[in-house]
Amino acid sequence: MPRVESNTVTDNNTASSPAALVLEDGRIFRGSSYGAQGTALGEAVFATGMTGYQETITDPSYARQLVVQTAPHIGNTGVNSEDAESRRIWVAGYIVRDAARRPSNWRSERSLDDELVEQGIVGIQGVDTRAITRHLREHKTMRAGIFSGKAAEATEKELLDAVLASAPMEGARLAEEVSIDEAYVVEPKDHGWEGDARFSIAAIDLGIKAMTPVRFAERGVRVHVLPATATIEDVKAVNPDGFFMSNGPGDPATADNQVKLLRTVLDEKLPYFGICFGNQILGRALGFGTYKLKYGHRGINQPVMDRRTGKVEITSQNHGFAVDAPLDGPTTAPEERYGRVEVSHISLNDDVVEGLACLDIPAFSVQYHPEAAAGPHDAAYLFDRFIELMEGTRNGRTANLSEKPADDQNTTDSKTEDKK
Repeated sequence: MPRVESNTVTDNNTASSPAALVLEDGRIFRGSSYGAQGTALGEAVFATGMTGYQETITDPSYARQLVVQTAPHIGNTGVNSEDAESRRIWVAGYIVRDAARRPSNWRSERSLDDELVEQGIVGIQGVDTRAITRHLREHKTMRAGIFSGKAAEATEKELLDAVLASAPMEGARLAEEVSIDEAYVVEPKDHGWEGDARFSIAAIDLGIKAMTPVRFAERGVRVHVLPATATIEDVKAVNPDGFFMSNGPGDPATADNQVKLLRTVLDEKLPYFGICFGNQILGRALGFGTYKLKYGHRGINQPVMDRRTGKVEITSQNHGFAVDAPLDGPTTAPEERYGRVEVSHISLNDDVVEGLACLDIPAFSVQYHPEAAAGPHDAAYLFDRFIELMEGTRNGRTANLSEKPADDQNTTDSKTEDKK
């Protein structure tokens, strides 16, 4: 019989109804509804950020996932129209311990509860998120379901059967689902840059966060954001100085079209920078494999070492898959035409590959999110590193990313730094 956790936390929402979180191994946590009522199915994961919940739930990389917030108090600062990282909430469901009764912040425009209801996101509150997190950490992320309202009235067997019938994350092709339909341009002049654009890049939206093209634009880079289905002809049409692939959800093993596109770009020696999903795609393009992590890295406090400089960065991360590449020194890529490659960044928690640097072609990537929304600004220099790479390529220099750059200090992000 499934194990049932009793609700030991006071329900802050008098309009809520009984709700249940059911994990695929049969464990059940009882609480109260939060947001919309109904059924939400997906992969249960935990995020360790103490702040930035609006950026978390609007990050497209969380598509088809039920997010457990390890921070106990959620909703205190409400939501606003500026901090969303995409056009909508992408989490499949939301799991919190103590939901705020009402927001209290000068930037708040409405409550998180109201926003969840408006966008049809089913959540649960009043559950022991510490116990849920420990369970997932010890047993792995797994399929789960949130059931509230009439849906919660089903038998425990019926609830578990619904979870077991849902699709796993392995083999899920989601980037095309969260990507844009039409291309758009982010101009430097709209984000504090004075004068002409320094460079122009083609950025493939695999689930891109809104702050990423802003970070480029702040540095004088015009960003042509293209759909996940873009072809090499689409890329060439914008005459870019560089090529970028964003973060995004799903299994990188399904990204064959994007891997093919990137290989064409690499063959043409166009400078490349990838973030998160873009790092996994670079790994695959070079011939390495990818694998699913036991419970992934999700939060804004993940320590990473940049092996070029020896610096430790506290980073924002959201990934459940990783690249399988050798950690010891430069090696020839399995796709030998791309020459040497090295693991440039590693996780200090578990030695997971956090970055790749090609030494014979102008390409590098990181597994984490340097746009810092929400999160620390330790990794802002990576945008400057890409500009350095494009500048070197434009001037006919060979860009060797194993060498320490002349100036690797974080640059100051514009007024958005204070907002975030």
